[in-house]
Amino acid sequence: MPLREVLASPKMLAIMLLGAASGFPNQLTESALQAWLKDAGATNTMIGIMSYVSLPYLLKFLWAPLVDRFPIPLLGRRRGWMLATQVALALAIALLALQNPAASLVSVTVCAVAIVFFSATQDIAIDAYRTDVCLPSERGPAAAVSNLGYRPAAWLASAFALIVADYFGWHAAFLLLAIAMAAFTLVPWFAPEPVYRDQSPRTLRDSVVAPLRELFGGPGAAVLIGVVLLFKVGDAFAQKLFTPFMMDVGFSKTEIALIVKAVFTASNLGGALLGGVVMVKLGLTRSMLAFGVLQGLSNLLYCLLAATGKSYPIMIAAVAIEHVAGAMGGIALVALIMAMCDLRYSAFQYAMLSALALLPRYSLGYPAGWVADHGGWYTYYVVSFVIALPGLAMVWFSRRRIDALDDAAGRP
Repeated sequence: MPLREVLASPKMLAIMLLGAASGFPNQLTESALQAWLKDAGATNTMIGIMSYVSLPYLLKFLWAPLVDRFPIPLLGRRRGWMLATQVALALAIALLALQNPAASLVSVTVCAVAIVFFSATQDIAIDAYRTDVCLPSERGPAAAVSNLGYRPAAWLASAFALIVADYFGWHAAFLLLAIAMAAFTLVPWFAPEPVYRDQSPRTLRDSVVAPLRELFGGPGAAVLIGVVLLFKVGDAFAQKLFTPFMMDVGFSKTEIALIVKAVFTASNLGGALLGGVVMVKLGLTRSMLAFGVLQGLSNLLYCLLAATGKSYPIMIAAVAIEHVAGAMGGIALVALIMAMCDLRYSAFQYAMLSALALLPRYSLGYPAGWVADHGGWYTYYVVSFVIALPGLAMVWFSRRRIDALDDAAGRP
């Protein structure tokens, strides 16, 4: 969808800005925190272990039924939750700015877990809002538009943190990021409210049992769940220690912020838009197969960078191609997840499915760090290619079920 059409549509503009709000805190506890720990002298294995502070992203389905069942009495069913979590995020980021990882990892860990918890809860509300407000024909464009907000915000937050940390220290960086996070509280006030045709769950039990029965009890459900779980596993492994890899290759934090992350973000945006266009022509199943092959093969480009050392041309080519492919795969997976959700339970069902999709990303910290420390970065990226293959196989085995979802008109 052209940018002028996004800006002219209140719905799509809100989805884009909410995508930015979702992306902004994401990299603070990944890329920025990894760089902070690297500066403090932590090993790759310790950085990998600390990546488990992101587990609330994986476990958010546990409290997602509360978002379905108990709307905050302000700004509607979803927007009240967005506002509350954004305020909490700003406060938690400010508190992290006061910590020192060299003195105590415990306090840093507590603050980081709080940031991820509130960020995950914000994601529950935003993902449910996007699912609720979009017509079936708008799912692909909505996924692309959301990415158009998410990726630049994630990059800007990470790049800003790295640059400010290089010149003024980490405390100043996180305090300024907390102020920026507070600015996102304006977005829920102006986002249009979805029109709900179905009633919300009447009890907390109804908000758990019925959506689980729909997701896991239908024909072919197990195979579809396998697709959601495995489709991005190779891509997730490849990106798990991306910042430490670039630092070990020889790039400074400023170079990572201004060059590496810029290529990263531009490629993601281009891949998302390209993926949306290709999906319309190929359909969901063939797109997932094609994008999955590209995801796996593109990871091997990092082997060349690991072997040659610091090289701008190789880095730009590897990062650009890998992130175009990864973004294309991500758009297809988001469209699949949206198609699988019922509006009555979209917070819980989307959180459950996205948690499964994120399981590799947030559970591979220790093995990723161990492979990097004991096998080196070349081996690390070969492993990322190998573990991408089962996801491709699952897409092939479930192709008829995916075709059926793709052909369906969608639930109102």
